[in-house]
Amino acid sequence: MKQHANISPAIIEYVEAEIIPRYDHFDKAHRRDHVTMVISQSMQLAKQLNVRQDMAYVIAAYHDTGLCEGREHHHEVSAQIIRADARLRDWFTEDEIAIMAEAAEDHRASAGHEPRSIYGRIVAEADRFIDPHTIIRRTVQYGLEHYPRLSREEHFQRMLSHLHEKYGRNGYLHLWFSDSPNAHRLEMLRQMMLDEALLRQLFNQFFETEQ
Repeated sequence: MKQHANISPAIIEYVEAEIIPRYDHFDKAHRRDHVTMVISQSMQLAKQLNVRQDMAYVIAAYHDTGLCEGREHHHEVSAQIIRADARLRDWFTEDEIAIMAEAAEDHRASAGHEPRSIYGRIVAEADRFIDPHTIIRRTVQYGLEHYPRLSREEHFQRMLSHLHEKYGRNGYLHLWFSDSPNAHRLEMLRQMMLDEALLRQLFNQFFETEQ
């Protein structure tokens, strides 16, 4: 069991036994390595911002559990899972559970509104760990898993479209902390997106290894 300061060991034990294993059944871009990364990023931000680390931990752990019912409404389902989990009432008040559920619901990059609390901004930022190579690899993974009938060139064009729609200067992704390391990495990704030859080279690399 991992140790986190300011978090009850009972919470960690429950989350590691009952919540994190759910990610083993999701698509490759949302497996256990993803949720552990979001937890780690959330813990760092919560500490820096001097807010409740136990709440940030739970939100991060649950934020994508709604993928069990598909991707389109997963953020809403994740919020429902938090609200319905009776064990959380061993450690948190109803008001705290409501805040955590709202934060999970607000984490999605394509949400049409700003997160309603600092906890929503934390998990949204943590979920956007921007590493250019990881983003390209996961985009290829997602395409292969969900659109298996596309040709190689169609997969490449789908990747380009997704990168510009989400990460481009007019894309829908928003960063909530201007001094976050994500801001620098996002600019690096945008510079890479201007080099189609480099993108095709990376695409070919991941397309071959992920099939």
